[in-house]
Amino acid sequence: MILCYNFKKNKSGGVFMKAVIMAGGFGTRLRPVTNRVPKPMGPVVNIPMMEHIINSLKDIGITEIVSVLYFQPDVIINYFGDGSKFGIKMEYLTTKDNYGTAGSVRMAKKFLNERFMVLSGDVLTDIDLEKAIKWHEDKKAKSTIILTRVENPLAFGIVITDEEGKITRFLEKPSWGQVFSDTINTGMYIFEPEVLDFIPERTDFDFSKDLFPTLMKEGQDIHGHVAKGYWLDIGDIKAYRVANMDVIKGVVQAKIPGNRKDVVGRDLWLGEGTTTGEDCRFEGGVLIGKNCKIGKNVYIYNSTIGDNCVIEDGAQIDHSVVWENCFIGSEAYLEKNVVCRNVKIKAEAYIGEEAVIGDDCKVGAGATVKHGVKMWPGKTLEDGSVLGASLVWGDKWNRELFSAHGIVGLANFEITPEFATKVGAAMGAALGKGSMVATARDGHGVSRLINRAFISGLLSVGVNVQDLRNLPAPVLRYQINARNIMGGVHTHMSPYDPNFLDVKFIDDEGMDFTVSKQKAIERNFFREDFSRSEVNEVGELTFPHRVLEYYKDGLVNFVDSKAIAKAGLKIVLDYSYGSASNIFPKILSEYGCEVIALNAFEDSKKLTKNTKDFINEYNQLAEITGSLKADFGIMMDSGAEKVFLVDETGTIISKEDAQAILVEIICQTRPGCTIGVPVSSSERIRKIVDKHKCDLVYTKLNNRNMMQVAEMEGVKLVADGEGGFIFPEFQTWFDGMASISIILNLISNKEYSFSKIRKELPADNRVFQRVPCAWEEKGTVMRNIMANCSGEELELIDGVKIRKGKSWVLLIPDTDKPYFNIYAEGKNKEESMKLSEEYKEKIEKWKK
Repeated sequence: MILCYNFKKNKSGGVFMKAVIMAGGFGTRLRPVTNRVPKPMGPVVNIPMMEHIINSLKDIGITEIVSVLYFQPDVIINYFGDGSKFGIKMEYLTTKDNYGTAGSVRMAKKFLNERFMVLSGDVLTDIDLEKAIKWHEDKKAKSTIILTRVENPLAFGIVITDEEGKITRFLEKPSWGQVFSDTINTGMYIFEPEVLDFIPERTDFDFSKDLFPTLMKEGQDIHGHVAKGYWLDIGDIKAYRVANMDVIKGVVQAKIPGNRKDVVGRDLWLGEGTTTGEDCRFEGGVLIGKNCKIGKNVYIYNSTIGDNCVIEDGAQIDHSVVWENCFIGSEAYLEKNVVCRNVKIKAEAYIGEEAVIGDDCKVGAGATVKHGVKMWPGKTLEDGSVLGASLVWGDKWNRELFSAHGIVGLANFEITPEFATKVGAAMGAALGKGSMVATARDGHGVSRLINRAFISGLLSVGVNVQDLRNLPAPVLRYQINARNIMGGVHTHMSPYDPNFLDVKFIDDEGMDFTVSKQKAIERNFFREDFSRSEVNEVGELTFPHRVLEYYKDGLVNFVDSKAIAKAGLKIVLDYSYGSASNIFPKILSEYGCEVIALNAFEDSKKLTKNTKDFINEYNQLAEITGSLKADFGIMMDSGAEKVFLVDETGTIISKEDAQAILVEIICQTRPGCTIGVPVSSSERIRKIVDKHKCDLVYTKLNNRNMMQVAEMEGVKLVADGEGGFIFPEFQTWFDGMASISIILNLISNKEYSFSKIRKELPADNRVFQRVPCAWEEKGTVMRNIMANCSGEELELIDGVKIRKGKSWVLLIPDTDKPYFNIYAEGKNKEESMKLSEEYKEKIEKWKK
């Protein structure tokens, strides 16, 4: 922000000025303080910076102001209006383009037909401006820069003048070897109007970089007036906090709102309507705004508190700036930080030095925000969490790192190298020094980056690592299980969103981590409870050979390759640009079947498919399968874990039908076997299993539980209904390459027609819908479900499944999003939808 004054002498010798305030700065270095307000509106002692400048203008008789706006103009316009309530007349100019400091002043040329002054508005100062104006007049100067002396001039442009005050040299951001002076440019200038002729119209033009070099080149003298007084560039968070402290300490002269209390040893200002509890202690300079409620035993030292704040018993605030409408819980401790408006900090939370909490953030009870960390507006830090890195993206930093799919977050924004290193160290501490961990990833560059960071964290706590590099997760699981490795980490881009990264944690059996192992990592991560190894005890990194050969041999030896070759099958296979395209062709060649391969090369930019891309490629697969009269078509996801089928007629087989078809085939070929499916599966699965006199086990909806069911005796298939199949006789996790191999084996021994089986399947009448439900309401809903459905037939495998004769409804809170999921099935779709809507209304009622 920049101020420009046009002035002339009045009859009494005073100064008339028309000020042009350039209020377009982004305040980038002050973020997140300036995320929702332009920099001039950042409060210093509860008053916007710009208002402090307006007060200074009024003190010397300046009441007509034009403000040129660029960034978030409405905030300034709404606050100052026409200026009447501030005793001024305010007008506004807006621009869609950034014309720089000098270029912006050039826009106000019609107001500047006499001598004028320019001030940089991102400073706090009490320099005598009238004295500077008189110096300019005495020197008969056309351009004067107001200068000041500072102890460390490295961060500023230094200026060298001769004996007459004429500037002879500028140095922008000098090194110590170039510091020939401690005199710097304050960003305050006095000009004669003809100087504006050197500034091109509607052009990005800066005072220091463009105008001053132009003037010197044209032989125009530039004078420098060395002024005394306070001057501070509020360019970053530390300077912003210091500015507030210096005002309340009286280091700089500025207006302070509220009623000053005369108390020995301290300066205390209290706003109207503010109350303080017993045994409160205020030390140094303390400003508390209007209508605040301060509890008992509160300690505040050299700090400012905005209007309408609540500070509960025992809280401590030290050298901090707290904006309006904030809540500080009991025993919370704020140390040398900035807390923006509408922030809620719960009991016993700790906000470390130089931390910044943006607007509308929530910090949970007992949570810690570490030194220098910034929370961007609207973020949530849950109870007991420790935030060691700035929270910019996403909505919240949970106490729980793990979702239903491992750790999921925005690639290189939430899941950063720093974050991954810390998680790796936490995992290593949980496994123990000397353990062996295997890692792998997909072919995307960010996956490689994060994988290496995980490895660094593991090595730092003395854990040895085998890096398998670019391999699908099923191969990593096979290696871990076969080689007695303690665990593994697989990093890959989300198959559904190109901005997200998925990180899977694998135990020594090749299955997903148990909840207890996840919690052990979370405890270490949030408490930072891990110690680095000595120099000679860091882990060893190796790159094992023949990993693919082991997997290939294991899979080929499991199936009947001769039977597959004898059947003479022809399939169309879409690799989805994943790394399986480097592995599976060698395996398929052992089977002797004809394969028409699609998208059979790695492309890191195509690992993720949105719904439209998936449907287009699925339709293409179906068309090619039908036209080539193949036995079937199959699409593998890029992670080689799930498969999607097309029958011999070129018709797409839905995920639900694929589940039922494989259940039918396994029940036929494995008499008396047990089948595992999620509790949300259609009732038709039970009908198929009962028809073949087999057994059915319902699983929870998470992968770990499905893998556990796969370990049960007699289980021959676990099918998730989402394209994932586990064949426990080979291994107990989802594997697309194994699924294709076993399907080939199954249909080679008996001539199966997918289209014929599908026609004979019982109907699937399920419906599904989501009901919005806040996180804090989910527990209430579950309690009310149990209380209101206690007399009905309930199954509590995962969520609450309510059976009503041959109909059922499953109510289950979403593990990752603020929703309640409803699955319902009746004798037809209409009855299913009616049942689903009935319980949707009940959930809405049970929220309250």
